[in-house]
Amino acid sequence: MKLRFLTLLTVAFLFTACGGSDKAADVDIIKNPNSAEGYDQSEKMPKIVFETDMHDFGQLMAGETISYSFKFTNTGNADLVISGCDASCGCTVADYPKERIAPGKTGYITVSFKSQGMTGHQLKEVIVASNTQPAKTRLRISATVR
Repeated sequence: MKLRFLTLLTVAFLFTACGGSDKAADVDIIKNPNSAEGYDQSEKMPKIVFETDMHDFGQLMAGETISYSFKFTNTGNADLVISGCDASCGCTVADYPKERIAPGKTGYITVSFKSQGMTGHQLKEVIVASNTQPAKTRLRISATVR
């Protein structure tokens, strides 16, 4: 009986010892720049905006190499830096500006597709990595190779 009382008393103490404050958590300490709520709009950030993120070349003959330039604008309030472009396959390469793009300025990412040895519908991606939020943007090209 004594042991049960002591156990009950200990449990009751543990539940009341934490204070039970009605105060809400301080959200400032959980701000996350990767979330929409945590993003500080006054913070200087670049923003890459493409006129289009998809281009269809239509039909082409096997062996042709074709290119398309995706136009973008830095609509943010800080310099845009593109750190790289990764293609989904070796038949696709991207050329991108290596210099900083000032706010309000435009640039191009030129994607080239080599259709050597391919047939049928082709869909390829290029992932653009930059100092924006989100840090990666997807561009796509498609073609039907005959």
